[in-house]
Amino acid sequence: MATTSTPDLEELTPNEAVQMYLADKQSDSAEATVRSHKSRLGHFLDWCDENSIENLNNLSGRDLHRYKLWRQEGINKVTLKTQLDTLRVFIRFCEGIDGVRQDLSQAVQSPKLEDGDNQREVIVEQEQAEQILGYLEKYEYCTLRHIYAILLWKTGMRVGATRAVDVGDVHLDEMAIEVNHRPDGETPIKNKDAGERYIAISEETTEVLRDWIQDRRPAVTDDYGRNPLLATKHGRVHIETLRKYSYQLTRPCEIGNGCPHNRDPEDCEAIGFNDASKCPESKSPHSWRRGHITHLLRQDTPKTVVSDRVNASPEVLEAHYNQMTEKEKMAQRRDYLGDI
Repeated sequence: MATTSTPDLEELTPNEAVQMYLADKQSDSAEATVRSHKSRLGHFLDWCDENSIENLNNLSGRDLHRYKLWRQEGINKVTLKTQLDTLRVFIRFCEGIDGVRQDLSQAVQSPKLEDGDNQREVIVEQEQAEQILGYLEKYEYCTLRHIYAILLWKTGMRVGATRAVDVGDVHLDEMAIEVNHRPDGETPIKNKDAGERYIAISEETTEVLRDWIQDRRPAVTDDYGRNPLLATKHGRVHIETLRKYSYQLTRPCEIGNGCPHNRDPEDCEAIGFNDASKCPESKSPHSWRRGHITHLLRQDTPKTVVSDRVNASPEVLEAHYNQMTEKEKMAQRRDYLGDI
């Protein structure tokens, strides 16, 4: 495609536009959000390269439709919507810097989702969580994996929040964990300052954390002189290590439950620590959060209480986290309504 500029627009290459957009995004977004946008827009850059689009001044609505058709191959509707929603925001940014024609962002048509399309049903159920914690308590008491699994299941924190906790944030006497947003120390949390909160923990959880802090935790600081709760001898544990712990612990064979797929451990592609996510049964850290929230809702915990605890609105809880069946919801309503 020719590189001539449209009148009143300033020539702008796709790569330069994306770099400017990401730099602007960094000023008011969490690092993980910027990474996600960079990944999604990477597909758009690939498409531009394949189609010799060198100047966004010439980008048309028809081009954006062609990109949509190209991108939708091999991905589900939810992923496609996420990709195109990000593209629309990016194109709107380009409008503001005279890189594309005005109102071009309106030509980005992302699919509409039906009820249930946007739910992620993978979940660590209460029974599985209790089996994992029981195994760790018996065979790996007060290890890093044990403490991490306890935080995931007992608090419902996001993986980034578990990593962000310092020893000083654990208030043993008050049986509470304080969650803080500290981007300058490379431990941001989702929703930033609005995500800061105190999380109540049980006496049992408090005692295990006390044992870890006083007897088992490596006496290390991170690169900022802080004392991370989740620590190895090298300092604050890396977030990718925590993700791998989750995949590892949710493999049935990891806790002695055998393989439901009858795989031979000697030949299984998922047996290694770095390959645990390849197990069909393995689950991400967010699945523990989903399980924690669903468990609380099944216990009739008011949504406002759950919302404050896990830093998610009641609407988000219902749309993305509540995995109760419709019959469970009906039975719960019946308990409130009585003989109506």
